[in-house]
Amino acid sequence: MSFFNNYDRDQIYNEMEGKSSGSSGGIVAKTLSIVLLISLGFASGSIFSAYQNSKTSGSSGNIPVIQTSSNNSGTAYTISHTDVSGIVTKCADSVVEIGIEAQTSLGYYTYTQQGNGSGVIISSDGYILTNNHVISGANKITVTLRNGTNYEATLVGTDSKTDIAIIKIDANNLTVANIGDSDKLVVGELAVAIGNPLGQLGGTVTDGIISALEREITIDSKKMNLIQTNAAINPGNSGGGLFNANGDLIGVVVAKSSGFDVEGLGFAIPVNDVKDVINDILQHGYATNRPFLGVSMKDTSYSNGNDSFYSFFFQQVSYGALVDEVTKDSPAEKAGIQKNDIIISINNEVVSSASEVSTKISTFNVGDKVTIGLIRDGKTLNVEATLEEYKGQQ
Repeated sequence: MSFFNNYDRDQIYNEMEGKSSGSSGGIVAKTLSIVLLISLGFASGSIFSAYQNSKTSGSSGNIPVIQTSSNNSGTAYTISHTDVSGIVTKCADSVVEIGIEAQTSLGYYTYTQQGNGSGVIISSDGYILTNNHVISGANKITVTLRNGTNYEATLVGTDSKTDIAIIKIDANNLTVANIGDSDKLVVGELAVAIGNPLGQLGGTVTDGIISALEREITIDSKKMNLIQTNAAINPGNSGGGLFNANGDLIGVVVAKSSGFDVEGLGFAIPVNDVKDVINDILQHGYATNRPFLGVSMKDTSYSNGNDSFYSFFFQQVSYGALVDEVTKDSPAEKAGIQKNDIIISINNEVVSSASEVSTKISTFNVGDKVTIGLIRDGKTLNVEATLEEYKGQQ
């Protein structure tokens, strides 16, 4: 398939003027004028007919074929057009707005943070697909349908590796997105994004093309193979839908590339990559076969000198991840990892941040034994942990 701009009609202008030098010349000129006018009449009628047909066909949301032509090499190609309003009619009601509230403690103070995102309805009885990062840490999740109805949602399950989450609202007879086949995408075909940009503009529709496939992008220290599109993506679109010309869901919007002078770089998770994860979460409440160590961590800077004078005059090096909490009965606790340990290596490979530890753990399989390098009370030591299957938030 190809992406094509809206149908443009070229108006035909033809001015005929001249002076005859004799009666025979005048007759010839008049005759030629009549022939040309008749020809133009047929041509104009054909163009008008094609345009009317394109308008009628386009209103359904499908791609009607307008004409077949050829390039300079003689290779035939098909020019097609689509009416985005037909796509919107089919699938806009399946996209929802998501609002979250998360409470954060800072010393003696607790304050509430608010966030926004989007989601896609995947069952008529209220299951909604979104990004894990949209609802991560939320104490309260609110869903707003396109008709303005509000619901409080419950979390069904998440998968941080694919950045997928499923939430549930108590509703029925909802409009469900038709799941497409992202393996059949072709660079250049139409892409339509629907979501809640800026957390205030729910139901916003933007269109563009599939700009690239299998883009390896690092997000939160996780490498992901994503669909690239130039359909406008903004904060708040995360978790929303990327649809093809048939109105089928082909991707879950995950990010836009930000920075000065950066436009037209949006990314979505191919829907085929997360179908199994979605089924796992619906059946078990978590994604199966995900290795689990059992620690919560935060980044730290560990000085390569214990003397305060040395630490003051020399730059501290980001070195490892501080263990903030150890899950009870987890592989980490069984291996002897303690709170305030600093994880500095996994299987003798240095790690410099909490996200890097998580990324490396995710590359192993359930049941694998891994050697964890630690710093405890200024001394280094190694422990061995046997990774278990993560079974969601307990």
